[in-house]
Amino acid sequence: MSGLQTTEDKVKERLEKYLARDENGIRKIVLHLFTSGDKFTTNDVYRYLEQESFEVSYRGVSAMVGLMNTRLGILSINVTGDHNVYSLKDNYKPVVESILDVGGAQYESN
Repeated sequence: MSGLQTTEDKVKERLEKYLARDENGIRKIVLHLFTSGDKFTTNDVYRYLEQESFEVSYRGVSAMVGLMNTRLGILSINVTGDHNVYSLKDNYKPVVESILDVGGAQYESN
């Protein structure tokens, strides 16, 4: 491969590194949530993780979603209302799904 990476390749690489540090599977769960195509506030994600029996703080969830937005660049954010509303950018959905499918067995077997 040449020295030029596509945007998709860069996102894949960032996602792989991000999920490699996912010790308890929480990041994978949140990414799966976003692949549904829905829009979520931080509170929505927080409540979902609590339902899935993760012990999380609201601030921790806020930081995680914020990082997905800024560092990974895969989320859209709508800041027009009272709360930030996040969704997975349509063009990154196939990349995220492929990473989750490939990494699924790896992460579930741990």
